[in-house]
Amino acid sequence: MVGANSKVGHLIREGVKANPTTFTEVDTVIIGGGISGLVAGRELHKNQKPFLLLELDKEVGGNAAFGSNKTSEYPWGAHYIPIPNNYLIEYLQFLEEEGIIQGYDENQLPIYKEEYVCFDSQERLFINGKWQEGLVPKFGLLAEDEAKVASFLKLMEVLKEKKGSDGKWIFDIPIANSSKDEEWLKLDQITMIEWLKQQPFFNSYLENYINYCTRDDFGTSIYECSAWIGLHYFAARKGKGANVKSDDVITWPEGNGFLVKKLREKIKDQIRTNALVTEVKPVEAGIKIAVLNPINNVSTGFLCKQLIIATPQFITNRIWEHKERAALVKSHFEYVPWLVANINCSTPLEISGAPLSWDNVCYSSLSLGYVNATHQLLNQKISEHNFTLYIPLSEKDAKAQRQKAYETPIEKWKELVLQEMKRVYPNFESNIISIEILLWGHAMVKPKPGLVHGPVLDSLAKSPDPRIHFAHTDLAGISIFEEAFYQGLNAAKNCLNG
Repeated sequence: MVGANSKVGHLIREGVKANPTTFTEVDTVIIGGGISGLVAGRELHKNQKPFLLLELDKEVGGNAAFGSNKTSEYPWGAHYIPIPNNYLIEYLQFLEEEGIIQGYDENQLPIYKEEYVCFDSQERLFINGKWQEGLVPKFGLLAEDEAKVASFLKLMEVLKEKKGSDGKWIFDIPIANSSKDEEWLKLDQITMIEWLKQQPFFNSYLENYINYCTRDDFGTSIYECSAWIGLHYFAARKGKGANVKSDDVITWPEGNGFLVKKLREKIKDQIRTNALVTEVKPVEAGIKIAVLNPINNVSTGFLCKQLIIATPQFITNRIWEHKERAALVKSHFEYVPWLVANINCSTPLEISGAPLSWDNVCYSSLSLGYVNATHQLLNQKISEHNFTLYIPLSEKDAKAQRQKAYETPIEKWKELVLQEMKRVYPNFESNIISIEILLWGHAMVKPKPGLVHGPVLDSLAKSPDPRIHFAHTDLAGISIFEEAFYQGLNAAKNCLNG
């Protein structure tokens, strides 16, 4: 078991307080070193605004954390970015600055660095006893079922280009840019399964496939996920590139840890890790911040003019006492626990069909499949792999799942990991070199009906104090890189604008 930072995080829940005797003055403080916090730091740094970033863990990165062994680096969470929508100017500029985009062609389409575009074969699905290329079910389906799947995908292509009565895309990224047309917003009041069952193309293959998709991106099953969010998954991305297809992905052995390293590099001197913020207290002279180092139990205090809180809302509520915000979060937010296992192994014997790919998924599985972290290596021959297996513990009662996960011994997790891998590798034990397991207790918020387009997120995004700014994907309702990027960027702009 790795990543036991729950012990540090739970200090806040248990009411442990730092007791600083002095407060060092800092212009701006960022609390939280996930993608939103790092992007905010990057923007402040570009504008030469002094700041300090505080992160409770020993490394920054949040859900984009990564690890390494002698074989390769590998992800512990987010592991790719899709091709961005071409009008996200600041995001594209960031990718260009970091060498991911290497220029533009005569049609002004971005040219992506070839080594970062996912190599073939990108995806495969184990269904009806065979590996097929791609994740949309097709092998072994009756003609009638194939036609229904095709009808659904055709509708999604139509919705990509559809705009509401206000002239905005119905489904857009960031979500805040989407149309506010009531005809479409009402889809946020029902679940994705309710919407699907109303359609003439409903069948069990689509039900299973879309359930995989909503669990994969949101940790939420089709039976709980908002229909608007479920459709957003398929219809919000419209990106094009000179040397990529729209459904390609950009990825690295360490997943989005590559982007963490890029974001961290220029601001590393402003980052302080092992810094557990236990209290935020606005006063007339500024904002007091009490910090505890959980390694040596030393307390430190800071007094800042402006503050960016880039933590999940359940953490924000623990460090800044505000009853109205706390009540909204408690009644509307539910965070999904996840299990991620990294398996270092020799090359296993493959079942017939499509070859080992970057993303490998089993039809109707508890897991979301495994990513081959060694897929992007430039080596001609790879004899050892790192397989990253993802299992969202997405049953309805997330709190009960979290408690159960917290109490489950490592032997049970190993059994579960083996059970999932032996679906396609019956003798997988003989290939294993090592297994590392990490539990994310609160990986992401569930986008249940009424959350994204109800009054809650708007209310929580508005700060009760003009000196304090919020930045986190749970304020958007979904945990994707673009939302984290723009949450951090907009919070930093608010700081720069005073």
